[in-house]
Amino acid sequence: MWYYIVIALQGFCIYHAIKNRRPYYWIFIIFFLSLLGCIIYFITQVYNKRDAEKITSELTNIINPTKKIKDLEKQLAFTDTYQNRVNLADAHLENKDYQNAILHYKEALDGNFQNDFYVIKNMIEAYHFITDYKSVVIYGEQIVSHPEFKKSRTQFLYGLALEKEGDLVEAENHLRAIDIRFSFYEERLTFAKFLLNINKKEEAKEILEALISEGAHMTKPNKKLYGNTIVDAKKQLETL
Repeated sequence: MWYYIVIALQGFCIYHAIKNRRPYYWIFIIFFLSLLGCIIYFITQVYNKRDAEKITSELTNIINPTKKIKDLEKQLAFTDTYQNRVNLADAHLENKDYQNAILHYKEALDGNFQNDFYVIKNMIEAYHFITDYKSVVIYGEQIVSHPEFKKSRTQFLYGLALEKEGDLVEAENHLRAIDIRFSFYEERLTFAKFLLNINKKEEAKEILEALISEGAHMTKPNKKLYGNTIVDAKKQLETL
């Protein structure tokens, strides 16, 4: 089956090369390099130039993530704008350099964007990963009334931070908001464990049973992503 797919792909690429009068060497590349040749042809010849440049840039960032950061640092040094600083902070967050991400997010907020939901949301994410729960609560309070806060991962992180800070009632209220079927699988498992810790076993049991039931109907990609979560839910249920 795979063999015929590659043959069909080669046929399309050769047809496209001839039709669009690409240099003759492309036919040799497609034919002799097989699937790799087709991929190279697609990236450089089928996609438009902007798409090709974007893909190349993304591949470079995956291979060498520090290059992206250095490029953004140069861009910020050349033009110190709000967006350039946020872009650099985002890159640090993506690279799991949470301290530097927070530093640049804070500097961005010092301008005229004190209530920027996007920046504060990402700051909460960074503070969560360095276990600075007090800061998660402080910044969470600034956006708790924002429409995008409701039923979001940010609300979940805020709820976890409230638990760590000892406010179990408010923590439960915010964690409960993400108990939505066919979504937030890992977060709902965490919420079920929270309920077990405060002796609400029946409610925890309902969530665990729902997760297991939903797991049986997951698509293959979701099973790959959340398989361990469902296994953990089964183990938790067996202990009740």
